[in-house]
Amino acid sequence: MAIVATLPGVNLFSNLPSTPPSNDPNTSSSQLPPKPPIPIPKYPPPLKSRNHPPQPPKPHSNPAAFKTFHRCSNYYKPVREGVISSDGDRSVIIGESGVSYLLPGAPFEFQFSYSETPKAKPLAIREPAFLPFAPPTMARPWTGKAPMKNSKKKRKISLFDSLNQLPEGTSGAKHLEMRKAYQLGNFPAELRPREEVIGTPLTRAEIRELLEPHISSNRQVNLGRDGLTHNMLALVLMHWKRRPVCKVRCLGVPTVDMDNVCRCLEDKTGGKIIHRVGGVVYLFRGRNYDHRTRPHYPIMLWKPATPVYPKLIQEAPEGLTAAEADELRKKGENLLPICKLAKNGVYTSLVRDVKNAFEGSLLVKIDCKGMHASDYKKIGAKLKELVPCVLLSFDNEEILMWRGQNWKSMYPEAPSASSPPDSETANVFNCSGSHNSDRNKSDPKTVTSSPKMMSLWRRAIETSKALLLKEINLGPDALLKKVEEFESLSQATEFEGLRNENLEEENNYSHGDDDEDEHYLRDSFEGTELSVPLGSLPVDFIAKQPSEQ
Repeated sequence: MAIVATLPGVNLFSNLPSTPPSNDPNTSSSQLPPKPPIPIPKYPPPLKSRNHPPQPPKPHSNPAAFKTFHRCSNYYKPVREGVISSDGDRSVIIGESGVSYLLPGAPFEFQFSYSETPKAKPLAIREPAFLPFAPPTMARPWTGKAPMKNSKKKRKISLFDSLNQLPEGTSGAKHLEMRKAYQLGNFPAELRPREEVIGTPLTRAEIRELLEPHISSNRQVNLGRDGLTHNMLALVLMHWKRRPVCKVRCLGVPTVDMDNVCRCLEDKTGGKIIHRVGGVVYLFRGRNYDHRTRPHYPIMLWKPATPVYPKLIQEAPEGLTAAEADELRKKGENLLPICKLAKNGVYTSLVRDVKNAFEGSLLVKIDCKGMHASDYKKIGAKLKELVPCVLLSFDNEEILMWRGQNWKSMYPEAPSASSPPDSETANVFNCSGSHNSDRNKSDPKTVTSSPKMMSLWRRAIETSKALLLKEINLGPDALLKKVEEFESLSQATEFEGLRNENLEEENNYSHGDDDEDEHYLRDSFEGTELSVPLGSLPVDFIAKQPSEQ
């Protein structure tokens, strides 16, 4: 190999000729390069380049039924109140409760969600109007499993004994039937009234006995952001088959209005709520409930697309211009939120917190960071109806609300803290509390207190625990004299009431039981705890009682 490597014009690492072939025809064939041992394969042209004859379009009997629409598609069909699609006795209806489905013999109109349907009427639908139930008479294609392929083996068809009576003259014969077709719903011809099924009210002992196995049990129905859906009705009935009480745990958006959830549960299932703690509800089936005569509701096979509703946020809300609304939104950017909502939490006190916040501020903000966009928008729609208020924005995952022009305080109307010297106490606290511009401009030093604080002051004055000064410009000595007179007067009235209470307790007191003695001492101590002078302890006042008597 070393000798071959030293030869001139020899390249051991190349398959190509070292010099190109010459074009001279006189050269011999032995000097031409050898042909490759394997020819280059020739592939057929791609399918796209082939010329196929045009095929006629296939006829479609019902193109709307076989065309599927995605949830993100641009399908938009305006609708009006009434029937928008019907197939015999089965129809799709637009009404006050949104989109509902009517089946023959059904006790009520079926909906996807019974508790989370907006009060506003839908403007349009995002998919063709089809019934989301089993497909016996629907024009929608079946999307289940493909049918079995034809095979040489014959399929075994299971036969069942007939429950019908045999015709006459067929003694000794056995009548068999195939399995019956699936029924959409089996509703009893005559439904018993709800009061008859529930029976007499339960006592406290019976309620405690029914709740005991369910408190620590996780056998429950979970109710989420969609609220009480149609398929949950069949789930509650299955729970009632084994136990008389069904535990329902609510989380998320429906907990803002638990009264609405409880009303829908009792109305659609026919049960009775016997206990409720936060977002947990215990639903009793009734004393005279019979599982064999229950209604069989059809199951929804898919979730219908949500219709198009009016926008919650408007450029110029009610009572505001576009410029005023933008100004309020800018002020709300620096406003601190009153609370932060957790994802899938329990918001039973949210409405009360918003109402209390509106007592001291025109704007209220709620922090909803980390929540789904549809969740806090639904919460805003609920607050708009329950508080009520005006929604300004959902920017930065926060709900900004304005209390509106027609806002009314939850507490009795009260005036400002300062009052004229010649006015009486009753006139001061019974005057109008409207916030008009004339009253605010009359005295620039006027300080307006919240209605809740003024109601507490009024109650303290009526019970002689506070004094309303008619003279404002008092010196230190005159003010101290007023305080000493009021302190002596209030102590005298409280001591007199306490002495009367002690005399009544002594008349009803018996010395035969130590437990009653402890109860008496505890009650007397609680009674004196609120009536002792400022700066002293209740024990000192109790020690002085024997000497005074």
